[in-house]
Amino acid sequence: MDSVADIGGATGWGKVDPPTPQDKDAVFHEPWEGRAFALTLLTMGRVSGQNLDAFRYALGRLDAKSYFDDDYYGRWLNASELMLVESGIIAPGAVDARARKNAGESVEEPGIPEENKPDYAATAAGSLRQVDEAPRFAVGDTVTTLTAVESDANKLPLYVRGRTGVVESIQPAHVFPETHARFLGEKPQHVYSVRFTSTELYGPDAEKFDLTIEIFDDYLQEKA
Repeated sequence: MDSVADIGGATGWGKVDPPTPQDKDAVFHEPWEGRAFALTLLTMGRVSGQNLDAFRYALGRLDAKSYFDDDYYGRWLNASELMLVESGIIAPGAVDARARKNAGESVEEPGIPEENKPDYAATAAGSLRQVDEAPRFAVGDTVTTLTAVESDANKLPLYVRGRTGVVESIQPAHVFPETHARFLGEKPQHVYSVRFTSTELYGPDAEKFDLTIEIFDDYLQEKA
């Protein structure tokens, strides 16, 4: 994944503090979170012309402050702003300028940019697709993940790269997020549930358990 969001299996983050208990029937903890949710959904398709994978790609390209300091729905808004800028709906710095102006500062807002929405139309609803080719791997096969992936839009977590596991099941074929997020085509392919031992992932001294991860075909190879 090579992004600020790729912290699975990482150490050094300190103690996990569970959130304060909330009303279990409440969809959002604060009213602004609901507005952020709605704004993000509106931004993704209708306004920016981008898709769900592009939104996730935008999240992964935020700087650490924008990703960690503004809470869950705050980062949604930051990613929405990034998509709007990249689609030419708003200019870079426009949100900050408007916020400062609304706070009483004398700020000149940037002009309206030239629209640059992606020229994209999905081939079908949702993300599942039909793939005519048979899966390369079968249940029970031993496979190894790639050690390096070129695109920063990839969906192969760092902690699982170059590791060997066993195919547990074959999932329905899916559009490939790495290309779909950058509007380079859907590139649908098979997805495998691959089981890894904890010692394979974290070394011989790791607590004993198995971890199953869904992995796209492009990220797998036969065990050398």
